[in-house]
Amino acid sequence: MAVTIADVATRAGVSKTTVSRVLNGKGEINETTVLKVRRAIAEMGYVPSAGAVGLARGSTQVIGMLVPELTWAWTGTVVQAVADTLEREGFGMRLLTGNRGEDSLRRLGAQVAAKSFDGLLVIEPEGTLGYIAKLHESGLPVVLIDDRGHRPGFPYVEAANRQGGEQAAHHLLEIGRRRPLVVTGPEAYGCTRDRLAGFADILAQAGIVLDERRVLSGGFLFEGGRAAVGQWLADGVEFDSVFVHNDSSAAGVLVALHEAGLEVPRDVAVVGFDDVELASYTYPALTTIRQPMGEMGEAAVRMLLDHVRGSPGAAASCTLATSLVVRGSTQQPVPG
Repeated sequence: MAVTIADVATRAGVSKTTVSRVLNGKGEINETTVLKVRRAIAEMGYVPSAGAVGLARGSTQVIGMLVPELTWAWTGTVVQAVADTLEREGFGMRLLTGNRGEDSLRRLGAQVAAKSFDGLLVIEPEGTLGYIAKLHESGLPVVLIDDRGHRPGFPYVEAANRQGGEQAAHHLLEIGRRRPLVVTGPEAYGCTRDRLAGFADILAQAGIVLDERRVLSGGFLFEGGRAAVGQWLADGVEFDSVFVHNDSSAAGVLVALHEAGLEVPRDVAVVGFDDVELASYTYPALTTIRQPMGEMGEAAVRMLLDHVRGSPGAAASCTLATSLVVRGSTQQPVPG
């Protein structure tokens, strides 16, 4: 049977409260008593519960993280950055997914009620923002990663999505492409609106109107990008470039163009968004707008820990710059 705190107290000849105070460094205890308790712990091989010690200290030294699922292309990069940063800060991580709907939320609620972690990082599962806001209002420190333009009433970290759309437009104009199409993300997402607005503004400054026929939703899905190209080709829409709101949809666009006998980038230039690992492995390799995913994870951890620790300088939100990564889908190879 596992050794309990009561067993340690009996061996040391002290109360359970005294053992607890030794474990947590609380109270004035003479050195002789401390040594007796530590000797009993060592002799019996007692391992204190991290949760129990955390509750006694008022801190678990654990951060919760809620994600929609682990199959999203960029989620792994963010989670790894979060885990690395927490480890450097001496914190553990409890990872929860939202892929079971209400059951997932009930599990999260139980973890919050049990005070299993000091704060919560969130990549929002669809439709959970109201519930997360209530957790924050109840006193749980929360930071949202990739706010999707929702601007919640608690801290968030986001990429500069409008800037990314502007960068994509500037690049296509610089290489002489003036008949672009756009494959957007889900229409309800603020990041979709921001990326499209930034792109359209730069085109407008160049005298190019992006009409509704030239914009279709791909839902951030491979098949969405593929289907959008098929529809434009069937409708006879002329184009020389495509700006796609994520790299997965952009991969679908590349496949559809190849199937139609169009050469990238000679006939059609393609720009994606995110710069996930996939972007380096498409053919041709994908020019894309890089979201600083690792930096977003690290910034979110630092912001959350500031709020957990009650730092007076804790930031309310953070927007990180995007950058253009040029690869073969917009860059003609140099003749050998």
